[in-house]
Amino acid sequence: MDVHTWVPALLAVLAALLIAAGTVLRQRASRVNGAITRGWWLGAAIALCGFALQAAALGLGSILLVQPLIVLAVLFALPLEAWADNRHPARIEWAWGGVLVVCVATFLTVARPEPSMRRPDALLMWSTVGSVAALVIALVLLAQRSSPHYKALFYGLVAGILFGVSALLVKAIVYQVTHEFLHTFVQPAIYLFVLVVVGAVVAQQLGFAAGDLQTSFPSMTVAEPAVAMVLGVLLLGENLKVSVPTALFLGVVLAVMIRAVSELAKLSAVRGEEKAVAAEAAQTDQAAGRPAA
Repeated sequence: MDVHTWVPALLAVLAALLIAAGTVLRQRASRVNGAITRGWWLGAAIALCGFALQAAALGLGSILLVQPLIVLAVLFALPLEAWADNRHPARIEWAWGGVLVVCVATFLTVARPEPSMRRPDALLMWSTVGSVAALVIALVLLAQRSSPHYKALFYGLVAGILFGVSALLVKAIVYQVTHEFLHTFVQPAIYLFVLVVVGAVVAQQLGFAAGDLQTSFPSMTVAEPAVAMVLGVLLLGENLKVSVPTALFLGVVLAVMIRAVSELAKLSAVRGEEKAVAAEAAQTDQAAGRPAA
């Protein structure tokens, strides 16, 4: 393993850890009344450091290397959530966590992805941008006409797709900064990145507001790495130098990894909804003068 592999891999793992810690802190700081507190800002700062490390990892390494490691944030959140709640993780959580670790390790060991120095062809890039934009608009229109469950699903997919696109844009921006810094702010990538991230955050909040967190959160968590990896292959020419049978095997590994991420995200979302209900009940009891349960 050379420096182009282990350095971005280490940065990606550290990024996943910080993103998980920041997410847990923000959830705990705002779960009672939704107010933004010092704890929320601390969590946001930690998560921002994680995103900065993710950007550095994407600048140095392949999307096919970095994104599978970033999904470990779902796994790292497991013991952090348990510690914050003074409980032990359930066996089902450890089971899916183990599956996720095995899948990520297997994929990276067998695939051995390497960074690509190719810059996307302009026609292919804008065709992809148009296709993604059309898909996002279609999902938003479907969400507006759907029940809360499907609204949460569609907005979760929109958020995941846009976050996945942002990973590709981060890689393009880092390349621009390190190779042609003076032209960074005349290139569309940096402005498109701001637009995409804002859209992703808005879609994420709309998905959460639909009231079905155990649908929106897993769909977002799964869509992000899937979209980022597909775009890395299509636009940057990243590929896995493996035989057809090995590629089919890796496809199965990725499918199982996506299932593990989805299950862990769903379990986390269910706990989040239960805590929100309990906090709301406690506030109601307090307002009514009843002792807390």
